Amino acid sequence: MNLIERYLAKAADLDKVNAGMDIHCRVSYVAAHDVTAPIAIKQFREIKVNKVFDPGRVILIVDHIYPAATEKARDNVWAMTDFAREFGLSLYQRGEGVIHQLMYEKHRAAPGELVVIADSHTCTCGGYGAVGIGVGSTEAAAAMATGRLELEVPAVVQVYLEGKPRANVFGKDLILALGQIFGVNYLTDKGLLITGPGAGCFSTAERMTVCNMGTELGSMITLFGGQERETDVEETRTIDLSELKPKIARPFSPANVCDVEEIAGIPITQAVVGSCTNGRENDMEEVAKVLKNNPVHPDVNMLVVPSSKNVLDIMEQKGWCKIIREAGATILNPGCGPCFGAHEGLISRRDVVVSTTNRNFPGRMGANKGQVYLSSPATAVASAVAGKIAVPAE
Repeated sequence: MNLIERYLAKAADLDKVNAGMDIHCRVSYVAAHDVTAPIAIKQFREIKVNKVFDPGRVILIVDHIYPAATEKARDNVWAMTDFAREFGLSLYQRGEGVIHQLMYEKHRAAPGELVVIADSHTCTCGGYGAVGIGVGSTEAAAAMATGRLELEVPAVVQVYLEGKPRANVFGKDLILALGQIFGVNYLTDKGLLITGPGAGCFSTAERMTVCNMGTELGSMITLFGGQERETDVEETRTIDLSELKPKIARPFSPANVCDVEEIAGIPITQAVVGSCTNGRENDMEEVAKVLKNNPVHPDVNMLVVPSSKNVLDIMEQKGWCKIIREAGATILNPGCGPCFGAHEGLISRRDVVVSTTNRNFPGRMGANKGQVYLSSPATAVASAVAGKIAVPAE
């Protein structure tokens, strides 16, 4: 068995599993946010159970629309508040951060444990060794009640990393490169296992970025493994990291990828650094490093969104907030920010954006005809300073 299968077998209390097998797994944590939790709560009440499987392992987080932009959004927070009080659950609100970052900071699952979240980017957990599985609200309600999840063991595709990336290539560039290789359909309902000596070049934060966007490639589970090549997999693709250049996804797909240098020079109107993909300390450091001596271009609106209050505290302690503000960028409260397209930083049809978020579908950040490019924080801040898409300096 490969690593993903070994983890799933342990969660299902089985000696062995194989691709295509239906299994019934124990889960470590179940979580939902202010878009999915209200639906899950409604489903939970309809199945008429009177307790959750473990109050310490069911987490509710307000991150998508905070502060509330509509009356409905505020009502959703009340529904979560009432449910959390009734069952003794942890509820994070008031801009405490994005669900996937808060689960890492405050309820970190151990390597191999299963995390179920009613959000498509739950695969972020694979960056620190947990098995993250995104589910719908109905499945989340059932998992809240039972602490179990039924799933089909996926076939696993291995990406084996060799070499060392150049200084201006990051985890975001790697996952965009994988989008360029696999597209959005090839890995549908499969597991993506990343191994090899090159994997050691990426910090946990960078690994979380890579795993976060596994879902954009269709992957059911995305996980970093060890440096040894796994043999019991469906197929293996080898990548030499030294050959990678900074990547960018053009509108309107995360897999519409090319090298940044191929489209450098396109004028932009907005730059966004943040979200569950790239709002961590290392991402903020990259922004502050560039903006320390370079102001944001006068034609660009730059938004910086820390992924948690803890990240924001670090930014303040290290003086990065002052640097970022004085350079002409705006720091938003921790949360999803513009990524979800419900409030904060929405764009019009005239806007061209370079963003570190995970999706650039039509209308994702506002107007259907707004142009959104996806890149690393280094590319985003370099572009914000230049006023046009730019290759980050090495």
